[in-house]
Amino acid sequence: MGTYSPKASEIQRAWHVVDAEGMVLGRLCTEVARILRGKHKPVFAPHMDMGDHVIIINASKIVMTRGKAEKSMVYTYSGYPGGLKSETYQNLLNRKPADAIARSVAGMLPKGPLGRQMIKKLNVYAGAEHPHAAQKPVVLDLSAAKAR
Repeated sequence: MGTYSPKASEIQRAWHVVDAEGMVLGRLCTEVARILRGKHKPVFAPHMDMGDHVIIINASKIVMTRGKAEKSMVYTYSGYPGGLKSETYQNLLNRKPADAIARSVAGMLPKGPLGRQMIKKLNVYAGAEHPHAAQKPVVLDLSAAKAR
């Protein structure tokens, strides 16, 4: 009996909406990365993009615990000498909350072409509105990721 490997035509992709209001950043991102990767499906294959589409709303209301927002730093490097820039996570959350969440989720996905394909299925919005109503997304309850 050989190992079952799903074909690309057999992959069914669903759309999920996650409300990030009051959720802890790391706990939310791990669950979103699991869904983007497809690990919640019984036919998961690590070498294929099996995941679903995820829409995160209210990204500006995300929470970081124990003062990590002020302590944790975010680095960007342009590739040129002297091109290293740093800022606190609090500053990034205030400036671009959608980028802060997308950056955290991307760090939890595989590196390389497969991970870049998976991160394209993530849509993050700072407010409560999103333009994906035509896809009929299902609201995903991640109550375990709520701040205590």
